[in-house]
Amino acid sequence: MRFHRITYPDVNNGIGCRVTLWVSGCTHHCKGCHNKETWSFNTGRVFNDEYKNKLFEIVSLPYIKGLTLSGGDPLCSPNEILGLLKEYRLRFGNEKDVWLYTGFTMDEILANGWQDIISMVDYVVDGRFDKNLRDVTLPFRGSSNHQVYRILDGGYINVSDVLFDT
Repeated sequence: MRFHRITYPDVNNGIGCRVTLWVSGCTHHCKGCHNKETWSFNTGRVFNDEYKNKLFEIVSLPYIKGLTLSGGDPLCSPNEILGLLKEYRLRFGNEKDVWLYTGFTMDEILANGWQDIISMVDYVVDGRFDKNLRDVTLPFRGSSNHQVYRILDGGYINVSDVLFDT
């Protein structure tokens, strides 16, 4: 897996101060995407142990609430993301949360068999960006077709209409 950047503290991509890993590679190519530079699977840097350790070091800071996976689309590299999440949960348990941004809808996620990935995250923001539905007033979403799901043991609930305390 390759990545474009690691940003922190990030307060735009989930609740609280976060660390965001911007994964390279996306097959959706949404019109109006603000991250076109992340579409190619061959750009950015290789996400090796050095970068993973740096990421975990930053997440360990007391003011960091958790990790956000964005891109590109993290689910375009499902095996690598699953491995990262397994290590993340071993290290942080549920002390630090995880937000996942993906262009796949929740139905597509489940149809692709990515339940094991979803079971290790706390929130999923799903759906392809639609520039005709762009709405900058929505917390943690770029267009009104995006949905925010809270992942719970054995399921999930749509919390898109919840007022988030950022």
